Amino acid sequence: MVRHIVLFQLKDDPRKGEVMNAFKNAIEALPSKLDIIRSISVSFNINTDEAYDIALVSEFDSLEDVKKYAVSPDHVAAGKLLAELKVSRACVDYEL
Repeated sequence: MVRHIVLFQLKDDPRKGEVMNAFKNAIEALPSKLDIIRSISVSFNINTDEAYDIALVSEFDSLEDVKKYAVSPDHVAAGKLLAELKVSRACVDYEL
């Protein structure tokens, strides 16, 4: 089993909250479209002293499944929701 964690830092923008919610809804809808996702959640950072705004945590059977998920059209479309506001992204994948 592989846990896939991604953090996103966004620009301060009047649309930030709206964009974050749209991204959360799109990502959390993916298990109904991609059966390789074992679990997935998107959370928002409540600590404004930290740089990252969004944490995406998901689990897959293998790193190969993570890679399939990464290029799936529904995942790519969800990622595009953040494109205009994204400052940086950090990712880690590890075995459970």
